[in-house]
Parts: sequence; C-alpha cells; structure tokens
Amino acid sequence: MSVDSGWPVVVRRGVRVALAAGAGFYPLLYAADRPVAALYALFAPVALGLLSAVPGSSRQKASVLLRALPPGLVLASLGTLLAVNTWAAAGGMLVIGFLLAFTAVGGPRPAGTGPGLQLFYILACFPPYAPGTLGDRLLGLTAGVLLLVACETLLLPEPAVPSYRRRMADALRTAADEAASPGRVPPATLRAAGARLRLSSLPPAEQPASAGRTDRALDQAGRSVRRLLNQLATLAEEPPHVADPASAELLDRVAEVCTGCAHYLRTGKRAPVAGTLEAAMRHFRAERVRLTSGPPALVPPIAVLRRQSRVMALAESARIVEVTADIAAHGRPLGPAVPHDQFWYAELSSPRLWARRVLGNITLRSVLFQNAVRTALGLAAARLVAGTLDLAHGFWVLLAVLTLGRTTVGATWQAVRRAVAGNVVGALAAGALVIGLGTHTDVYAALLAPAMPVAFCLGPLLGIAWAQAGFTLVVATAFAQIAPVTWRLSEARMIDVLTGSAVGLLCGLLAWPAGARREVRRTMAALLHSCGGLVPATAQALMHPSPGAPTPAPTLPSLHRLRLAEAAYAQYRSEAPALREGTGTDWHAVLIVASHTILGAHRLPRLSLPQTAEPTGPPAAWARTTAEELEAEADRIAALVGGGNPGPARAPAPAPADYAPASLSVDLEVWLTSLGRQLAWIETTARRAAEPAAITGRGGHADA
Repeated sequence: MSVDSGWPVVVRRGVRVALAAGAGFYPLLYAADRPVAALYALFAPVALGLLSAVPGSSRQKASVLLRALPPGLVLASLGTLLAVNTWAAAGGMLVIGFLLAFTAVGGPRPAGTGPGLQLFYILACFPPYAPGTLGDRLLGLTAGVLLLVACETLLLPEPAVPSYRRRMADALRTAADEAASPGRVPPATLRAAGARLRLSSLPPAEQPASAGRTDRALDQAGRSVRRLLNQLATLAEEPPHVADPASAELLDRVAEVCTGCAHYLRTGKRAPVAGTLEAAMRHFRAERVRLTSGPPALVPPIAVLRRQSRVMALAESARIVEVTADIAAHGRPLGPAVPHDQFWYAELSSPRLWARRVLGNITLRSVLFQNAVRTALGLAAARLVAGTLDLAHGFWVLLAVLTLGRTTVGATWQAVRRAVAGNVVGALAAGALVIGLGTHTDVYAALLAPAMPVAFCLGPLLGIAWAQAGFTLVVATAFAQIAPVTWRLSEARMIDVLTGSAVGLLCGLLAWPAGARREVRRTMAALLHSCGGLVPATAQALMHPSPGAPTPAPTLPSLHRLRLAEAAYAQYRSEAPALREGTGTDWHAVLIVASHTILGAHRLPRLSLPQTAEPTGPPAAWARTTAEELEAEADRIAALVGGGNPGPARAPAPAPADYAPASLSVDLEVWLTSLGRQLAWIETTARRAAEPAAITGRGGHADA
C-alpha cells in the first residue's frame, strides 16, 4: 500500500492482517500440530491483505475476499498437483499468471485480488510434491481468509466513502441550479463540481469500471455531467445577450431533468424514463427553424444563434444523462436511446458485453494485455529458473517478481534497488537473530506476534526497503517455529530475491520497457486520426440536404480507440512523474476533443438547423475547406504526438464576415470553430513537450 493512502489507513490495515495471520498460525501450529496448515494460514492474510490492494470500505473488502476464496482454493489445488515437475509448474504459472493479471479488464476489484491469488498458486507449486498435504493447505488458506474477513468487518473497520452515485447527484444539483437561474453559480464552482467526478479523483472501489450495462451507463453519465457543467460554465462567461425565450425554456427543461436524475441517484426511487428532454430539444429545434426561416427582420442576431447552438449542445449532454440514468435504473432503456452508436451497449446481454471487453483488449495495443503478458512471462521464467537451479525456498523468487515488477523498466529498477537494500539489512538482522537464539522456539513465537504488526505497518509507510527488511524478519521467525533453521535461511532468501529481481528486470527490459509512455502516444495518435475522419463526413451530411434524416458518420471505431486511449492514459498517469518527463502533451485534451468530435457527429445530423438547399457562396466554401483542413490537422497532430516531426500548422481561416444563417448551419460553424481551437491547443503542448528532446538531439522523440 502506498503512503498516499494515509497512515491511519495503513496502520489499521497492518493491524488487521497481523491479527488474522497470528490467529490462524498459532492455533494450527501449537494446538492442532498442523505446520503446513499454519504456514498457509499465515500467508493467506498477507496475500489478500497486503499484497493485494482490494479497494473499498471494510464491508466491500470482506465481500470481495469471500468471493476470492473459492478460486483461491482451486489455484492452491492446481499448484499442488502441478508441482510434480518444474515444466508442469512453469506452464501452469504462465497460464495462470496471464489470466489473473488480465482480470484487470474487469475493473479495480478483480485487479486488486489478482496478486494475492497468484501467491496461492505460487506457494503450492513448489516442491515437495506432496498431494497428501492438500487438505492441510486448503484448511490453512480457508482459515486465513475467513479470519481476515472477520478482522476487516470487526476490527477498526474502514468507513464508507461517498459513492459515485452520490457525487454525481450533488453535481447534477449544481447543474440544475445554474440551468434554472443562469448566472446563479460561479463558473469556477461549476468546473470544480465537474472535476470531482474525474475517475482519477475517485476511490477505486467507487469507479464504474465493469463491463455490465449499469456501470457502463454510470460511466457515460458521469462524463456527460462533467461536460454539462463545463458547458454551463462557458455559457455563463459569455457577454450579456438579448432576450432568448427559446433558450430559457430549454434550460428550464434541462434543470428539471437534472433534478430528477439527481433524486434517483440519491434515493434509488422514481427513476427517469428517457424521452422528456428529447422532445424538448426537438421543439427547440422547430422554434429555431421557424425564426431563421421567417422574414429577415425577425431573424435573431448571429450571436443569439450561436448561443442557441451552445444551449442545444449542453441539452444534449443532459439528455445523455437522462438516457443513461434510465439504463442504469431499468437494466435496459424504457425510453428512446438514440442514436444507437452512442448507447450500443444498452440492448446487449452481460455475457456479450464482457466478451466485447475481453476481445477488445486482446491486442498488442492494450496496456492491460501488455501488463498481463509481462507478468506471466516473468513469473513463468522465475518458476523455471528456481526449479532448474533447485533453489531453497524458491517461491521467494516468484514473490520478488510479483511484488517488484512495475510497468516500466526504470520503475522496476528503482524498486529492485530499494528491495535489495532492505533485504540485506533484514537478512543480516535475521541471521544474527537465528545465531543468537538457536532453537528456542518459544522465543521465536514471542517475537513473531509483535514483529508482524510492526513490519506490516511500517513497511508500507516507509517504503519498499523497510517492507522487505520487515518481511524478512517475519519469515525467519515464522519458519524457525516450523522447522530448525540456521543463518543460511537469510542467505537463501537473499539469493532468491536477487534471482527474482534479475528475472523481473530482464522481462521489464524486453517486454514494453517504456510502460504507457509509448503506448499513450500510439493510441492517442490513432484516436486523433480516427476522429479527424468524422469531421468532413459530418459536415457533408449537414451541407447536402436529403429527403430523410441525415445519416451520421459511423463512430464505433472511434469509440473503440477512445477506450484503448483512456486505458493507456490511466496507466500513464499512475506511473512515476520522473518517468513521464518529456511527455508533456495534454493527453486529457486529446480525450476531450475526441469526445467532442464523436458527440458532434451524433448530435448535428439530428438536431442542427436544417439546410433547405445546398449551401453556396463564401460560407459554404469556408465550411468545406475548414472540415478538410481539420481532418488534415488531426492527422498532422497525430503524427506529431506519435513522435514524428510534421510541418508547421496552417493558420485557420476565420468564418466569413458576410455570414448568414440561411447560407450555412450555425451549429456546424460553432462546432468546427471549437474543434479548431482545441486541436491548436493540443499542438501547442505537443510541440512544447518535443522542444527539450530536439535540443538534446533526440529528433523530437521523447521516448528515445
């Protein structure tokens, strides 16, 4: 556990794990005379309590631990059977290592239990090959997990934090206040309310990260609420405008929908049924059409039309919240969920959604797949080396790979250096302890009880070196009670940790050594390229009127690339800041412009001002040229963020001065102008990030 979790949380966790480990170890060893069961009862709470980062309150953790017990018993049984020879154990480690690491596609909870479940197999797959001890092993694991569950529930329980639904309800209340009375809430307050919904600011247990319909709907709703709050803040910062009754009426409907969705999220009652805001938006569009197609003297000023376009865009964000709340409440939408591409998951079954999540990440471009492959190869190689060299207590080799491996080779090297230093100190202390105490089992028993809470509390607080030193002492005092030991136990642990560190470093060097730095470049570049193609297609759909409704550009490929880019960005943000030096491109802005592009491709063909005839003149020429230039700009910036060195940007042409609403949809003009500004900002940050690399002769490639 990291220090940033707060020392009270770390201390409470360490005390619970120490008590659960001791409560299983001592009775099974001294009262029941079952040393194998005692050893597994000691390691089970350590595996799931310390090695695993199970998120959530104590009640949530207890539920996750209980569900992890059956697969843990299966893994221990499989490890016991495959310990028959080195190759069988290493093959099993390769498969199990990949599957458990790849469970991160299911969200923080399965990802959190993965390392602990890995240890259940690791402990059992080493010699001696003793199927007859399987009963004791399963008994010890069961006792250890159940005792940890009891301690999580009863001893210093972690309080529950505000849920994601509650946070979203509070944000929607803020949005409703501003929509009902524009200017009532300061823009800074609106943006701050949206920032509190960023997944990076949420506890992992509260993030809607699973592949099911409910979590997908809540995730989409949260993004839309954040966008709605930013749109309201931008609208509030505009200069005073003339009276606009149509916009005021639509904002009232937005306020009502926000209030209704907030009530449902807070209480779980009176869930909204989508359709209310869709009808209001179509009425608003009809009113705009009536005003712009009437006598020229009655056509609103262009500033009002642009404001109406922004009001329509924020109403679309609120409509998405309404639809996703409907999906989350009823499992499937009861009202209209259009367009289909935007809510593609709403009609699919849970198995199909999970299959899409898994298959979508089985690609070399997925950081989750990369991490799973790296972990599996490292653990399998470590098991093969430990078995081939017949290392005593060889499971420490795999434990070193499991606990010291990081997503970048640089971070792994930093962890290894500290771990080796801690092990040297711990091994010297443990060796001196064994030499001094000899075979006095009762003294070891007395020392283990205080050693565990000290090691389990101070280690996470003070860093890897302290954690390794403390764990070495705990292991020495525990093993000394099970069988006679000498100072060579410390020597064996030192050799095993060094071997595991070397294997982990080698795998980190060979398998995606830069972590998410390069992958975030690739995925963001692919995302920009995909979204750039949507711009001319959307402009074409709006500028060429057809008898039926315009067909929006297909957006599912861009949505898939958006998900891969978000996963890469999440890992990138979790890596050490020093390892992200030189990659200062505003990746979050890339995700925003992608969402803006995809939403515009959905919204504009449905709800923008219609073209009664094919547009002509300077405005139409400007729109066609600008759409093509934005696609070219997106491709050029994609090459830049991908590490290339494309030519300079072309200054965008301003909208023509003789702009007339009848000659071109004002919604298209507002959308194109906004995209141009966002792309210009991304390029500014990308070129600024590339400058230090160019100065040092690295050709602008920050990952060289």
